Amino acid sequence: MRKAGKPLLGVLLLSLLCSAQTGKVESAGPLNDASVPDAIRQTLASQGYRLVLDDGTPLELWFRKTIPSQPQKDSADVIYTELPESTLVGVLHFTKPGGDFRGQQVPAGFYTLRYALIPNDGNHLGVSPNRDFLLLVPTASDSDPDAAFKFDQLVELSRKATGTRHPGPLSLVQPSGKEPKLSKNDQDQWIFSATIKLATGEDLPFALVVNGTAQQ
Repeated sequence: MRKAGKPLLGVLLLSLLCSAQTGKVESAGPLNDASVPDAIRQTLASQGYRLVLDDGTPLELWFRKTIPSQPQKDSADVIYTELPESTLVGVLHFTKPGGDFRGQQVPAGFYTLRYALIPNDGNHLGVSPNRDFLLLVPTASDSDPDAAFKFDQLVELSRKATGTRHPGPLSLVQPSGKEPKLSKNDQDQWIFSATIKLATGEDLPFALVVNGTAQQ
């Protein structure tokens, strides 16, 4: 009996380990919270995502119905070259205090997600293998979905999310498929993968680190 139990125990442990590396993706209805400006809410898809991490912490995310795009460019250190800088991609709801990719604390609440590229300079070397990020901006400070910001302007708005001199970035990474999926990588980062719809009608595979920090 003891010998027969060892393989069973191994299978059980492997099953628990795999389960611990995968969060839950649930459907969320439309974003109706009045703290989010109506003009922003009108641009969002009617269905969002409720992402539940392995500790039970939920996040809510709504993508824009269609996201403005530009002709794709060749770039060795940029993944999402179709996205114009400062474009509104969606809205994220921290149901509890959360954090950004720098490890800074972010209060619970609703935040717009705007696309940004890390400057290609010595101050940011080694932060990420690619330059693509979404910057968190409190929705109270971002009421025009079609606003276009210069990088410094967007950074200033994002500082309101962290209350520090640094903006609040979330890292974008290489997508791993089109189906909505939440998984943890070997760097203890939770990555949500899904598909976003571009204004051209194209479906763009997309992946965002929703929880986890840059490796030091």
